[in-house]
Amino acid sequence: MIFETKRLILRPWKKSDAKELYKYASSPEIGPAAGWPPHKSVRESKRAIKDVLSAPETFALLDKETLKPIGSIGLMIGDASNIGLPPDEAEIGYWIAVPYWGRGLMPEATREIIRHAFDDLNIKKLWCGYFDGNEKSKRVQEKCGFKYSHTIEHFPVKALGEEKTLHITCLPKETRQAAQ
Repeated sequence: MIFETKRLILRPWKKSDAKELYKYASSPEIGPAAGWPPHKSVRESKRAIKDVLSAPETFALLDKETLKPIGSIGLMIGDASNIGLPPDEAEIGYWIAVPYWGRGLMPEATREIIRHAFDDLNIKKLWCGYFDGNEKSKRVQEKCGFKYSHTIEHFPVKALGEEKTLHITCLPKETRQAAQ
């Protein structure tokens, strides 16, 4: 499946994206804020594409001007979620490369994934989260209509081998429909 927004193309990740993925995923500003360590090599990025980013409903964000990946967004439906959800609910996860921060691209991609989740997949409720201090992610969620639900203290972040405070937000389908 491929989606298009004004400035982005969302498509499944390809093995050939590894070099571009490494270029951005190696930044210490990206991974830890999203819950994973910075990539240390192109080989590690290839493995991430194979083991994580090839999951269903996970998409590379391509800049329409360069047609190169600049981030990722995905839906983790039901049991695939990090927070344990029923089969008709999903969690959205995302990140975007530092040079693309502050341009409104992540809300643009998130709105398209919200549309896809509710309209194409008939998801009833979407969840999203951000770790304490990640104000950029919090802001994306607010811009896209998510409302604060609850906080989980000492949330285990296995990839980093630590615990963080996780703030959870929610967007029910009926809330989104009422706002349209």
